Amino acid sequence: MPVMDGVETARRVRRLASPAGRVPIIALTAQALEEERQRCLDAGMDDFVTKPLSRESLLDTVERWYGATSAGGATK
Repeated sequence: MPVMDGVETARRVRRLASPAGRVPIIALTAQALEEERQRCLDAGMDDFVTKPLSRESLLDTVERWYGATSAGGATK
């Protein structure tokens, strides 16, 4: 992202007082190191998916978080 990275974006979203502050955030990164995963989770992200990713892995992760919230009125 040209202006701010995903970690800073997650931090700012989590500071929002509205329900938008609890929207699920899933990191998608090529950095598979545990330190990067922890940095993302510490910033408020809910999950972490690494590249290269499989379709199954991505869909499983999105489904897990899609069902965990009613943000935007979405429910299973």
